[in-house]
Amino acid sequence: MAAETDAGELTDGLPRKKFSGKKLVLFVVLPLVLLIGAGAGVYFSGLLDSFLGKEKPAEEGEHAAAEGEHGAEPGKADPHAAPIFYDLPDMLVNLNTGNKRPAFLKIKISIQLSKPEDVGAVEHVLPRIIDNFQVYLRELRLEDLRGSAGMYRLRQELLLRITAAAFPVKVKDVLFKEMLVQ
Repeated sequence: MAAETDAGELTDGLPRKKFSGKKLVLFVVLPLVLLIGAGAGVYFSGLLDSFLGKEKPAEEGEHAAAEGEHGAEPGKADPHAAPIFYDLPDMLVNLNTGNKRPAFLKIKISIQLSKPEDVGAVEHVLPRIIDNFQVYLRELRLEDLRGSAGMYRLRQELLLRITAAAFPVKVKDVLFKEMLVQ
């Protein structure tokens, strides 16, 4: 049977333990303080702004460059300028099929450059770019070109190869104008 204590609480013969002050601080207050501190650190470091998609306010130098070209530094590309595209010559290659029946790939590619001055540098190394593309494309199989994942891998490989061939030139993207597999 349960015994009644002075304060009117019922116990089953076991002494009732209360939360001590040390345990309260250790298990309740300390984690709350840590969470609040971590949240404040993330907020003030600016990581939360980029996560939520907010833009940082423009600095004075950036603002002046956006207003006019008086504050712009020479040699830096304007992000709002029209993109520069350069069309590579059409390529026709036979694919690696592994059987007697040949398969061909006809491809028209355009590349996006960072600056208009880069067009001359690309034309200067165009034979190297074409050679790199031809060697890579001839080793492709029909399975490599299937689906959007195949197109994505092809785009990334060609971008990697053109960036290596025209090294000082910054190539932003490789764009497919036409791609025909027969």
